[in-house]
Amino acid sequence: MALKATIYKATVNVADLDRNQFLDATLTLARHPSETQERMMLRLLAWMKYADERLQFTRGLSADDEPELWLRNDYLGIDLWVELGLPDEKRLKKACSQAKAVALFTYNSRAAQIWWQQNQARCAAFSNLSIWYLDDVQLAGLSAFASDRTMTLQATLQDGAIWLSDENQNLEIHLEAWQQPQ
Repeated sequence: MALKATIYKATVNVADLDRNQFLDATLTLARHPSETQERMMLRLLAWMKYADERLQFTRGLSADDEPELWLRNDYLGIDLWVELGLPDEKRLKKACSQAKAVALFTYNSRAAQIWWQQNQARCAAFSNLSIWYLDDVQLAGLSAFASDRTMTLQATLQDGAIWLSDENQNLEIHLEAWQQPQ
């Protein structure tokens, strides 16, 4: 018998002062049986970083041909493709050719550092690719917000920092920019 996804609900208030974007949203996150809580929360953080009414979670791990998140336009083109982890060059090339902008969120300190050393030159060829890195300590703090399957979160983004809070805890997150669009 196949395991089913665990459903999480997040009510999120995002105040992105850098982009002058303010948004309240109720999101449903399906955590795949093979997905860690840290990875699921990184997907939620990626959504907050690029918050938009049209930004959607996809089938993620259940679909090889879709990103974790995408922002589609009225013509079904992809304005933003969001990936997580350490994808191969072929996947990044596909994303960069199909979307106006691509954001990759890397994590797992040891593996991510090795991946970056091996792929930095190849990634530089993709002019529409942003690569963000989140270290293990910050990722563990982020994961603590998912102690309950229902979350109410406030996120404030300013000057590259993300302040995240709920009624019990606060966390300041600094994503490290490994690559920005040219």
